[in-house]
Amino acid sequence: MEHINFLSPYKDFVVGVDTKVPLADQTFTTAINFDNAATTPPFDCVMNDLVEFSPWYSSIHRGAGYKSQYSTKLYEESRKIISSFIGADMDYHSIIFLKNTTEAINKLSNKLLALHKDGVVLSTCMEHHSNDLPWRNKYTVDYIAVDKYGELSMEDLKNKLISYGKKVQLVTITGASNVTGYINPIHEIAELVHQHGAKLLVDGAQLVPHGPVNMKPVEHPQHIDYLVFSAHKMYAPFGTGVLIGPKDTFRESPPDYTGGGTVQFVSHDHIKWLDPPEREEAGTPNIMGVLALSSAIKKLLSIGMAQVESYERALTRHAYESLSNIPNVELYTNKSHLHRTISIIPFNIKGLHHSIVAAALSKEFGIAVRNGCFCAQPYLQRLLNVSAEDSEEYMKDPTLPMPGMVRLSFGIYNSIEEINILTKALFHISRNRDLYLQKYNIQEI
Repeated sequence: MEHINFLSPYKDFVVGVDTKVPLADQTFTTAINFDNAATTPPFDCVMNDLVEFSPWYSSIHRGAGYKSQYSTKLYEESRKIISSFIGADMDYHSIIFLKNTTEAINKLSNKLLALHKDGVVLSTCMEHHSNDLPWRNKYTVDYIAVDKYGELSMEDLKNKLISYGKKVQLVTITGASNVTGYINPIHEIAELVHQHGAKLLVDGAQLVPHGPVNMKPVEHPQHIDYLVFSAHKMYAPFGTGVLIGPKDTFRESPPDYTGGGTVQFVSHDHIKWLDPPEREEAGTPNIMGVLALSSAIKKLLSIGMAQVESYERALTRHAYESLSNIPNVELYTNKSHLHRTISIIPFNIKGLHHSIVAAALSKEFGIAVRNGCFCAQPYLQRLLNVSAEDSEEYMKDPTLPMPGMVRLSFGIYNSIEEINILTKALFHISRNRDLYLQKYNIQEI
């Protein structure tokens, strides 16, 4: 394992790293956040940039005042920053700002109805609910299998593309799993999908913040057709998501949300919609959120996305080795595949429900993790070997303790020191399982 600093060289880049939180014994400790896959804290520069901009804040587009013109300029320049960041083509692509990845996928599922209503959408068995549920009530959906480790089966993808033939219009796949951290070979998949006349959507919510991502030129056989991601997972709060896709996709039908900001001309008899992307951004856009994302991207680029990936991967390897030596810990990521993961490690402690482990880490040690099914229940059910019969029981009785895992997810501000504190905490919890079973009731957590 490569040597990395005991303390993160990026610690001072984010807000709140020294925040004190209360413990069960009424003392306080410095919070440790290992829940970055859900939401990252903001970069300090992001907050500063927004404070500096705030005197100039104004409603964008169509305003004649200087502040409105200036705000519009920054808003539109943000599309160029994002385009450069992920290799989009501003002449070919629309870059649409929404609330988050979930809204972006829902919008795309609506927009593609004009083109592919009778087509087949291939999703996978490892998707977040946000890249599964929006497709179910509109299209014929099938799921690409995962293997015993939870990794995508390329063989099953090939077989399904052959089996469905020209009926497959879209393959929609996570760039990196929010459960196991596995990175999918998106460019290899894109080339295969294109050979069968379909297009590829990549859910980049977990991939884009953690390493270099490039959509590749439109004429390239490995080009990514659609990409979505969220600002709040890459150190930029205030609720912005990004949907990137061919402009023609958004010209084929009226916007799914209509109203102010979507039209060029309206009478009681006629509507002429604006060109994309404006027609897909109904109402007053979230300029603060968009500028936060632009600021965060600039900071990430100054660090270097390859460096972000390298640093976080070193943290992940250290954490994996440390957890491997703790009695009763079950790990759900394949050790030999750590070079193909983002900074996520799911685990359980035998004999303790995942909610008890998470509560103990928070209330006894000030360590924040996530537990449960991470909005990917079908995937968790496969990884945990939950039978169809057991699933029926969970459906019938919502009071049953749900199966799940504890998830660690790291950011660039996390450190070896914090992982070592976590390791000691988990040793204590593992060796004192009876104590924590008595102290924390599953139904009350």
